[in-house]
Amino acid sequence: MPPSTDPRIPYRSALIVGAGSGLSASLARQLAVAGLQVSLAARNADKLAALCEATGASAHACDVAKADEVKALFATLDREGRTPDVLIYNPSARARGPLADLDPLEVARAIDIGAYGGFLAAQQAVQRMLPHQRGAILFTGASASVKGFALSAPFAMAKFALRGLAQSMARELQPKGIHVAHFVIDGGIRSERRPEPPESPDSLLDPEAIAQSYLAVLSQPRSAWTTELELRPWVERF
Repeated sequence: MPPSTDPRIPYRSALIVGAGSGLSASLARQLAVAGLQVSLAARNADKLAALCEATGASAHACDVAKADEVKALFATLDREGRTPDVLIYNPSARARGPLADLDPLEVARAIDIGAYGGFLAAQQAVQRMLPHQRGAILFTGASASVKGFALSAPFAMAKFALRGLAQSMARELQPKGIHVAHFVIDGGIRSERRPEPPESPDSLLDPEAIAQSYLAVLSQPRSAWTTELELRPWVERF
């Protein structure tokens, strides 16, 4: 497959893990417009039919917390000629409530999806990128990546761990040609289920604007790679 039609982006095929109707849909559309082949992975792949039709993407069912399913996902992409040289890790799960009342199994699941799955997907991607000394791995973080909130310990644990994974990977892999970047999405993302309050314009992040930042990072010359980017609405309080 030839490189993307955007001369600034030196990649060919992207896999978005944790795909849905929000940020990942914006990413899929913009990557497709840039000429990249797009693959989508989610626990429920059926929900991605409309997005696949709009972008030419392929959809794959995968539980990112299960090593065998992640390995099978990448093997399928290899067979289909869709081996990604861009991985975007976007899933998360929450177990919310007072610490004393949290269900340990739900907490473990939140950490597995939010962080351990990021390791599993990145490991498979890196094994394929290293022989070519090129690729990009982008992790979606949150406000909880840098500050834990009350009643949200599992989400904070997962996002802190994902950020640590990204930092370690960047130091190991960027000298080998693999661009690793972590995005702190510091604020709520606008969606159909979460419309912007009329009295607070610009208070939620536009997913299309966030996606533009991801593509801008993919287009960076390696002499000045971003390893972490923090995004927030201009009205967000620090």
